[in-house]
Amino acid sequence: MLTPPISPMLARPRETLPPPSQMPDAFWQQKLDGYRALAFIRAGTLHLQSRGGADLTPAFPDLAAAARNVREDLVVDGELVVFAGGRLDFAALQQRARRTGRSAAEAARRTPAHLVIFDLLEADGDAWLSRPYRERWARLEAAFASGVLRPPWTLVSSTRDRTVAEEWLDPAYGQVGVEGVLIKSATSLYRPGQRGWWKVRSFQSSEGIVAGVTGPVSRPYSLLLGRYDSAGRLRFIARTTPLTAAARRDLGALLAPGGPEHPWAGVRISAGWGSREDLRFDTVRPDLVVEVRTDSAMDQGKHRHPVRYLRIRDDRSPREVSIL
Repeated sequence: MLTPPISPMLARPRETLPPPSQMPDAFWQQKLDGYRALAFIRAGTLHLQSRGGADLTPAFPDLAAAARNVREDLVVDGELVVFAGGRLDFAALQQRARRTGRSAAEAARRTPAHLVIFDLLEADGDAWLSRPYRERWARLEAAFASGVLRPPWTLVSSTRDRTVAEEWLDPAYGQVGVEGVLIKSATSLYRPGQRGWWKVRSFQSSEGIVAGVTGPVSRPYSLLLGRYDSAGRLRFIARTTPLTAAARRDLGALLAPGGPEHPWAGVRISAGWGSREDLRFDTVRPDLVVEVRTDSAMDQGKHRHPVRYLRIRDDRSPREVSIL
């Protein structure tokens, strides 16, 4: 019998989907915008484990209640999500994960959660980690077909057709919370903590105003981007990954210090998503627009992951592209 915590199996990032000849037996599955979670369901009770091993059960009493209706003992792996406003709402999920007691119960009524399941670790009294993925998937499908698992337990969208997976990379899917595609070999075993799968994120291009930099203004290490909101305030939206030497040179020749009147003077920006450490940066005059490569993971107008600088858009003015 498996006991928590278990390190979930992970995926290695790829830029593009592998060709069919490289993965002829692949399962292609939607990668969703949520929290990774393992659910230990035994005798109608639930232990909900986060990717890092934390116990999320008190924050999700709706899932604990649903576990009482599961007639079999199962350990499953999936993505914890909240649907709101026609899409997966990561901000609402974050808020739910911080609540306990009455507050968690009230949040569950307002924004119920689902666990979108994509793997099976234990069933029928045995661990299934050493069985090939095609067998684990077939057993999952049977659990849903028989009604053992039903909402809020959900089976992930999966296909054996690569052309369908290509469609999931369309930015339109990103707008509703499909971040990309996970690729799993039909023969793969479940190896806790190892990167035995592949993932490809859905990317699109976007534009932002360069309003700050890390490193020297004359040769910036990375860019801090903003956009103006409807009230005319310049809001931070993203930080780029480290720039190439050529980009540092080209951008440094165009940037100028922001000065004390800059709208971000004295503003604190986090060093990373979820970090309490402040980022050390210098402001620059917000008059240069750049194009960046982004994924679909956003929260309240901010990109959760660093974006990749593509090029300068000197054909655009900040007012043309900046209104949120």
